[in-house]
Amino acid sequence: MTMTDEPLSIAEVAELVGVSTHTLRYYEREGLLLHPIGRASSTHRRYTEGDVTWLRFLTKLRLTAMPISRIKEYAVLARDGADTEEARLELLLRHRMSVVAQLGEMTKSLAAIDYKIASYKERNER
Repeated sequence: MTMTDEPLSIAEVAELVGVSTHTLRYYEREGLLLHPIGRASSTHRRYTEGDVTWLRFLTKLRLTAMPISRIKEYAVLARDGADTEEARLELLLRHRMSVVAQLGEMTKSLAAIDYKIASYKERNER
């Protein structure tokens, strides 16, 4: 599914972003979105391309284990505009350092797993 100029339903956005509709409602309740989500006359949520772009970035932050509280902090700063760019940059730089450290640990763990797999394969080939 690709983005169009037409507003999208919560189900369409969930599919585009790769999360559940429950997760989208949770993000909205927690104040993680940049703007209030528009509503159709039927009161159903209607998402814009900007909403989808923001949600895709938000999911990247979550996938890299950024806590909801830190994402909320980032969202508040983003809503406050250009004057907060330095603070947002600092927050993302700190998070990046954390992700790099996690990647290092994951790489070590993967090496240990690979070693164990190789040892099992070696024993099975005898």
